[in-house]
Amino acid sequence: MRVTNLVSIIGYDKAAEIAKKAHETGKTIKEAIEEMGLEIENSENILEPKEMV
Repeated sequence: MRVTNLVSIIGYDKAAEIAKKAHETGKTIKEAIEEMGLEIENSENILEPKEMV
């Protein structure tokens, strides 16, 4: 899951919480972040697969 890239920014526990919520609700990581009311600077680029390589 792309949420791994968030670990260094928000920590393992919060990233795991986002991943769990996205998985359980069938929503995207971005949608889960928004629903949780989190603001992660530059999240569009962090979660972009092209930026991971």
